Amino acid sequence: MDKEAIEFHIRGLLKAIGENPDREGLVETPKRVAGMLEEVLEGTAYTNHEIAQMFGKTFSAEDTGAQEAVVMKDITVFSYCEHHLALMYDMMVNVAYIPHGRVLGLSKIARICDMAAKRLQLQERLGRDIAEIISEAACSPDVGVKIVGSHSCMTARGIRNPSARTETRTFIGAFRNNRDLQDLLD
Repeated sequence: MDKEAIEFHIRGLLKAIGENPDREGLVETPKRVAGMLEEVLEGTAYTNHEIAQMFGKTFSAEDTGAQEAVVMKDITVFSYCEHHLALMYDMMVNVAYIPHGRVLGLSKIARICDMAAKRLQLQERLGRDIAEIISEAACSPDVGVKIVGSHSCMTARGIRNPSARTETRTFIGAFRNNRDLQDLLD
């Protein structure tokens, strides 16, 4: 990420909206924004494959006793909408997968969701990214992802409907056509 370019452009943005970037409260804003973007968009530096490699610590399913689906619910993430650079917030992710000989460390599931969200995203793509990464990291073709979240491009601007929530579901493998597996995400 080119932090110097971000600082330059944020300074220009401040001027363009009629602010004085040299006033006390804004002097360090370009630097702070560049640092924030580096942090909240960290996932842009990695492909789905690289994230799966980073967080792909697995254990033998036989050693854990996991024979059925592994389900983790209420993983909190946030992201930024690629259309307006608006915050996607109060996002809750539920993930389920069927172990095929290996299980992921539980913290890895939450880390995968967090890193995939740290990109300019669409909620639909975020679900697909999480499913693909979990599938590779867990060595399982059978993954379901449900995301429910609020989008400030809907709640704070445009239609300004603060109660609007968006729900997306992504199903791959056995989850695609099995309602019982899909219901695990509710």
